[in-house]
Amino acid sequence: MEITETDIMRMQKSLGEIQDPRREWGNIRHKLTDILVIALSAIIIGENDFESMEDWGKEREEWFRGFLELPNGIPDADTFRRLFERIDPKELLNSLNQWLPHKAVEGRREVNIDGKTLCGSGGRGKKALHVVSAWVGEQDLVIGQLATDEKSNEITAIPQVLDMIDITGDVVTIDAMGCQTAIAGKIREKKADYILAVKENQQTLYKDIRDYFAYLESKEGRGEAFDCWKGGLEKDHGRIERRSVMTVTRLDWLEGAKAWKDLSTIIRYQCSRTVGKQTTLTDRYYISSMNASANTFARLVRGHWSIENRLHWSLDVLLREDASQVRKDNAPLNLNILRKIALSKLRAAQVPQKRFSTKRKIFKAAVNPDFHLSVLFRE
Repeated sequence: MEITETDIMRMQKSLGEIQDPRREWGNIRHKLTDILVIALSAIIIGENDFESMEDWGKEREEWFRGFLELPNGIPDADTFRRLFERIDPKELLNSLNQWLPHKAVEGRREVNIDGKTLCGSGGRGKKALHVVSAWVGEQDLVIGQLATDEKSNEITAIPQVLDMIDITGDVVTIDAMGCQTAIAGKIREKKADYILAVKENQQTLYKDIRDYFAYLESKEGRGEAFDCWKGGLEKDHGRIERRSVMTVTRLDWLEGAKAWKDLSTIIRYQCSRTVGKQTTLTDRYYISSMNASANTFARLVRGHWSIENRLHWSLDVLLREDASQVRKDNAPLNLNILRKIALSKLRAAQVPQKRFSTKRKIFKAAVNPDFHLSVLFRE
């Protein structure tokens, strides 16, 4: 792949919006953009520390000179470390997102919000960071995030994440930790719809919804109105699954319904799973401001799990996030952002082979300079 002047200008424009945290009167020997691109390049091939960034830069210095300035060669590990400890994570995410190729989304976006602990960021009396991310699976894009020092702080972090992003017209899905009346209200204020998982942390609501769906399946409840969707058999990894969704929009019986801003629908998502001779039945319950078909809710609820499967799992398994021992200041969060951007760029990169996994793309980027360029610069 050939790099054009337009490619380089777009990279410089996007990354040039980040405020350089280094002292203006100091001996600044390396360009901010050069440091960021070398670091991201190292993350793309699965490296995880500042020493590896230096080593990768020196290994491919002539290659990097094709699109970076490098006025004083490759920065050393301490230069990478100091920069990522100081740089503003919000600025880094916003600028790198501008450099990403953005897939168009038809209709409303599905914004999944969930948290993940950076296990290696804790130690020596410091708690590991817990990062709450807003993820658009259709675009492989994190549009906002916030770090807290405990998982329990998700309740206060989620409204702050919502304040960072434009979700007008979108559908926001959150697990049970975010099932709070204030969060539902915040989403509606921002002109979006919500789908919130309901568990025992909302004990009365959970029991009322569970009991009502049980009533619908009894003789007494046969005359009540509801919508239903049933999926086909799914076979994968030695298990057989069948999913179904039931929704109810008449909620005048639900005590406390008015506390949830514009509550329109309650949902039961049921999954039957057979492994060998053993079958288990799992029910999950949700509330939503949307009035949509059971089929639509089946797709949206299942879509929420992409933040676990395509983001959190990939960060740990493919890019070894939990193995990272970077702990100081902003560095853990900034490397978390680089990994998310690396995943997005890897998935956007095109290969002629079918069923070419992200893991194989990581290896290909490490050994094939032309493919690595396409990962960095593909529109």
